[in-house]
Amino acid sequence: MSAYGAITRSQNGKALLPYATTIWTSNTRSGSLEDVAVYHLRLDTARGLAGLLEYMHSVFSKVMEEGRTYPQEGVLDQNAFESYFAAEDMFVGISLPNKVLGDTFETRETSVEILDAKGSRSWEEAIAGFYYVKPNYPGRSSHICNGGFVVPSINQGKGYGKALGQSYLHYAPKLGYRGSVFNLVYVNNTASVRIWESLGFTKAGRIPSAGRLKKKDGEGEEYVDAWVFYKDFTEEE
Repeated sequence: MSAYGAITRSQNGKALLPYATTIWTSNTRSGSLEDVAVYHLRLDTARGLAGLLEYMHSVFSKVMEEGRTYPQEGVLDQNAFESYFAAEDMFVGISLPNKVLGDTFETRETSVEILDAKGSRSWEEAIAGFYYVKPNYPGRSSHICNGGFVVPSINQGKGYGKALGQSYLHYAPKLGYRGSVFNLVYVNNTASVRIWESLGFTKAGRIPSAGRLKKKDGEGEEYVDAWVFYKDFTEEE
């Protein structure tokens, strides 16, 4: 729970029906191109996809255990994870084995259902990453959203993070938000910093010693500064 208590969408939020699935192109470190289909899900829909939320919970639990990108620590059970990550709108990226429209970077919609995109693969094999979108503040400031992104370790370096970030800029304004704040982007999370800078976010401030993070080598902890990132969605209206 935040410093403001439980935060929910204001009455000005847009319709709860899922928005159309979109396809985004990632650019891997090797220079190859891969497509990611991004699906807009609500909690009730996600619960109907056997094993999906359980897999997402296991990935997020590993991220928490690593202790380098999210502030939470300790054990987060399945119910607590769903309350945190799927409280509002959730988006799941499914990697597509073959590019849909050749070597184009043009964003396009698709009617392919999520289970068809997954095919015979496990969720671990199919999911490129996932994120949530929800208000960063309550009530009169609930038009400013926050997003939390997770790319499984087996998929890092494939450009999925930026593809998901681009989709975030597509969906969040459609959901009725006028801007976005990322409260804690730790300065040593260089991949995330690069993504948000490349997508036009500005550094609104730097919080000294914002995170007590585990060291990369696993030997002890250290205090790390964090950037606050902001982007105004109305500038592009």
